[in-house]
Amino acid sequence: MYFEEVGRHTGTDAAHVYSGLLTTLTAWCEHPQIPYEGIPVGTIKKEITAKGNASKEEMIKAVCEKGHAPCDDNEADALAILYLKKEGDTYV
Repeated sequence: MYFEEVGRHTGTDAAHVYSGLLTTLTAWCEHPQIPYEGIPVGTIKKEITAKGNASKEEMIKAVCEKGHAPCDDNEADALAILYLKKEGDTYV
């Protein structure tokens, strides 16, 4: 399982929510031994747009250019992760 790894949060509440989600994901994957890996946000953006600080709109546009019609930026991010992993871990 691949997920967007967020490095920092501007608010305490956001940090707590992300921490809780990460804990849940970890527990969900560890017990049945499902491999999981976080990918930094900037890496995802750079792979699909060639800009590590691309906006949400730029992410959506880049995914649309690959023939998809994401319903929002979250779906665009998920598709970008798919392309990143499909094209051979170029971020490493």
